[in-house]
Amino acid sequence: MKFYNSVGPNPRMVRMFMAEKGIEIPRIEVDLRGGENRQEAYLTKVNPAGQTPALELDDGTVIAEITAICEYIDELKSDKPSLIGSTPAERAVTRMWTRRIDLNIAEPGANGFRYSEGLKLFQSRVRCIPAAADELKATARDWLKKVDGLMGGNAFVAGGRITMADVLLFAFLDFAKNVGQPLDPANKNLTAWFDRMKARPSAAA
Repeated sequence: MKFYNSVGPNPRMVRMFMAEKGIEIPRIEVDLRGGENRQEAYLTKVNPAGQTPALELDDGTVIAEITAICEYIDELKSDKPSLIGSTPAERAVTRMWTRRIDLNIAEPGANGFRYSEGLKLFQSRVRCIPAAADELKATARDWLKKVDGLMGGNAFVAGGRITMADVLLFAFLDFAKNVGQPLDPANKNLTAWFDRMKARPSAAA
């Protein structure tokens, strides 16, 4: 297998997931800042959507989209505790939380960055809406406050066990704090959770 890696929260999420599962996959570094992922070679041979990361299997099949890659890895390394769940109910809860975080925190937060601080880099690559940046960032903040309340005293987002939802949220929050979207310390549950996640060996992946 080959893992097409780059800078950014999306590849970071998958690297951290792989570390939690104890699997190492040879990496091919993609120059995201230089636009290598938008060149014909990458678009035709790896991912026509022009995004990173991507996972190329031994038979040439390429899996893109971070949650799809992580679910594949989770099933591949079934000898390690699942980060999705071991029962239908656990898997459903993990996917519910992952969907909530992706749609309401990661996507609006990332686009808020692309349309403002990251505009010079992204305006020639994707459709950007600068006027929407502030509201997108506010949407992410609103949902972080909501998640903080829903977590209550739970150790992790989906309850008492670490899941894909935690890895996704951590990767994006760790990125966001460096691009003008730090976590509000008033979100005490998430702040304590973030510190716990940062202390995990996988956070260095």
